[in-house]
Amino acid sequence: MGQRINLHEKGQGAMRAVYGLGIYLSKSPVEQSLLELIYFRVSQINGCAYCLDMHSKDLRARGENEQRLYVLSAWREAPLYTERECAALAWAEAVTKITDSYVPDEVYDEAIKQFTEQELIDLTLAVTTINSYNRLNIAFNIKGGSYQPAGHTK
Repeated sequence: MGQRINLHEKGQGAMRAVYGLGIYLSKSPVEQSLLELIYFRVSQINGCAYCLDMHSKDLRARGENEQRLYVLSAWREAPLYTERECAALAWAEAVTKITDSYVPDEVYDEAIKQFTEQELIDLTLAVTTINSYNRLNIAFNIKGGSYQPAGHTK
């Protein structure tokens, strides 16, 4: 099946609202490289081909190590990530996979050790934003593979 609706053409107003979140997050005190890693991990969980294509290429353009991308879905068993990154990844997974109507206290406790309250708010907003993009792309069958990173330097 092909693309269902061209969001960029038919949903300009709606997409402008979502883009506004990205503009806010681009000024966040949370490192952009960490936000990109979170975007990639959440997109793995959700199975969004377009976002996986985009964020893997953006991460590589920013100089991210390929090995860290290869094993990201098993980050708990890989000694490749900092404590801050692990706390962010656990937070992102818990917020994405809310099945019991809450984020576990132990995940919050670890996250708040690594992030200020403002950073944790921004991290949560980043997780909810990429979840929104994933769901839009999946719902309208937006294909991955053709994204080209622009303007990123190592």
